[in-house]
Amino acid sequence: MATDLAAYLTRIGHTGARDATLQTLCNVMAAHNRSIPFENLDPLTGVPVGDLSAEALSGKLVHRRRGGYCFEHNGLLGYMLEELGFGVQRLAGRVVFMHEGDDLPAQTHQVLAVTPSDGSGPYLVDVGFGGQTPTAPLRLEAGPAQHTRHERYRLLDHPEGFELQVELRGQWLPLYLFSLRPQPRIDLELGSWYVSTHPASRFVVGLSASLVTDGERWNLRGRHLSVHGRTGTVKTSFDTAAQVLDELAGRFGINLADLGDRDELEGRVAQVLDT
Repeated sequence: MATDLAAYLTRIGHTGARDATLQTLCNVMAAHNRSIPFENLDPLTGVPVGDLSAEALSGKLVHRRRGGYCFEHNGLLGYMLEELGFGVQRLAGRVVFMHEGDDLPAQTHQVLAVTPSDGSGPYLVDVGFGGQTPTAPLRLEAGPAQHTRHERYRLLDHPEGFELQVELRGQWLPLYLFSLRPQPRIDLELGSWYVSTHPASRFVVGLSASLVTDGERWNLRGRHLSVHGRTGTVKTSFDTAAQVLDELAGRFGINLADLGDRDELEGRVAQVLDT
């Protein structure tokens, strides 16, 4: 495993302690949230995401200054937390947020169970759930609401193991189900390959990007941008794919040059502005 912890910490702007404490975990999560965007431009442009090695994830998200989705975000963070001395288990989840029907969704989400060096925890850590990513570690136990830098979350017992819920506008909504069974990388890579190549995957047929600042959540879906802050939500709709690309490069800080020809990228984005 080849990791570049120093480059990662520079990428996220973390200059604080590097000990494996809960406070460091909170600080690293916050820095990651506001520095590396959630985005699905590789699947959208026909590039599968099947390599979840430390080299591949560091190369894309750190050195090439791109973003990614859950398998990439939490995969990268897992490697870096291990370098800092945390205990890390990789888990798989089933997304039920806005899921219609009674069928059980596939395991297409990755999260982490993280244990600080003092043996406390474990904590649920997730920096890759897009627009509703938890912004603080959550104690891995069913019970009362837990506060983060943004919304409140809670874990409920479920036949799968746990159900994570978020409180939005006074209502508790389910996000995903997960178990504490550790997942080998090969199974996670299979899930990542599936969601990055299946013709019905939302990552293949639509454009999504998000970033979490200390006070806001920025969520882009197609041509529509929503900025959720403590005083309300501001929505903007862009007229052209070129404007969307400018927003991805400016607001979200995505290195679009890494995706090749600008005209081809603009043409693909134009096809999914209203998807």
